[in-house]
Amino acid sequence: MIKFAALSFALAFLLSPSGFAQKIEIESDSGVDFTRFHTFAIRDARLNSRNPSLNNDIIRHRLEADIRAGLEAKGLTYVESGKSDLNVTFTLGAVGKVETEAYPAGWRGWGTRVVRVPYTEGTLVIDLRDPSTRMLVWRGIAREEKSDASKVEAKLDDMARKTIDKYPKLPVRRGQ
Repeated sequence: MIKFAALSFALAFLLSPSGFAQKIEIESDSGVDFTRFHTFAIRDARLNSRNPSLNNDIIRHRLEADIRAGLEAKGLTYVESGKSDLNVTFTLGAVGKVETEAYPAGWRGWGTRVVRVPYTEGTLVIDLRDPSTRMLVWRGIAREEKSDASKVEAKLDDMARKTIDKYPKLPVRRGQ
């Protein structure tokens, strides 16, 4: 009977609605011609987490490097200072959450056992703004749910890469 309860708990945990999977959402201004953007600069980074594994300069620099590499792979050129076609800002936040799981328990499965499953949801938001209009033209949001913040930290590179992968690829310019 104990084996059945443990199996029921494991099955309920694996089939939970959150699924502890990465989610990527993209929003963009449909009226914007992305082919006119050729340069970018990273202007601001905010880390909003109380957990020290997600709120430090190493994480900030790592995310900047991941975003830079991703946008350069899309055909954009990084400019450290001066005028750019796009200004990039990003925010990383993490919050502890609890999900309630119910599964059959008791004699012959008559009854219900409720278990609270704590986890951390890390959210990375990458914004690209047109500096000439100061308007947001593209936003990528990556969410990762893990059992604790240190496991979210291990997925940050993947979160940044998968988000930037959704940015439109520039057409190859002749003469390059």
